[in-house]
Amino acid sequence: MLDQNLKEKILKAQKNELTEHIIYRNLALLVKDKTQSEILKRISGEELEHHDFFKNITRKLIPPDIFKIHFYVFISRLFGLNFGLKLMESGEDSAQGSYDKIKEISPEIKKIIDDEEKHESELISLISEERLKYVSSIVLGLNDALVELTGALVGFTLALQNAHLIAIIGLITGIAASLSMAASEYLSTKHEETEKNPIRASIYTGITYIITVLFLVLPYFIFKNIFFCLSLVIFTALLVIFIFTLYVSVAKGLNFKRRFMEMAGLSLSIAAINFCIGLIIRKAFGIQV
Repeated sequence: MLDQNLKEKILKAQKNELTEHIIYRNLALLVKDKTQSEILKRISGEELEHHDFFKNITRKLIPPDIFKIHFYVFISRLFGLNFGLKLMESGEDSAQGSYDKIKEISPEIKKIIDDEEKHESELISLISEERLKYVSSIVLGLNDALVELTGALVGFTLALQNAHLIAIIGLITGIAASLSMAASEYLSTKHEETEKNPIRASIYTGITYIITVLFLVLPYFIFKNIFFCLSLVIFTALLVIFIFTLYVSVAKGLNFKRRFMEMAGLSLSIAAINFCIGLIIRKAFGIQV
């Protein structure tokens, strides 16, 4: 006879296995690569076997977590299969802790734990997405745009104090810089021993740069209060850093906090320096716009 606490843990494990069975089955239908699709289908089948094993113990039918299914399928569609699976794995660590507590009831629990660990290594070794191969090029465009243009916009804001003029100058500066960065990335990649295609690398860098530029200068086209625009620039920069750092950290298994603090600290430091430079230039040259 199972005590209530242990039974609840088994029911939770049963629900988790059924949910993951459906997630893997749905992801198998999304991927175009046949090898990846077959592996996802096989893992989906193994998760269903795990669910059936727990069901034989509990003698209960339990529904899957519908929200979790839609969430991970949506995340995988939006950010890529690698990101979605890595995010799922981070949640599976706590589930395996529950399995450790109930494995004394049957030797089959150890097999389930071994299967979960095999799934992780098997999936990560097979899933190779282009966006991850070119992530260094994306980081280059993103980081340079955030550091350079955030700093430049702070300087322009203090020196010019005209929202429309700041927007136009910021956009021109950003477009010119994006073309320069794309060309530099092309030449750099061409002379490196790497699997990256120089043209694609330069496109990733240039597009990332120009998209970041558009986000940063947009407030100056919409609002007239320059200091409100400046606060939106800082907020947007931090938000972009947060989202992208989270993506890279999860997808590549890196330390999120350290990378976020590094990028945010660099961007804000340059912005602060340019704030002072813009103020000095305005005072020194007596700019009145």
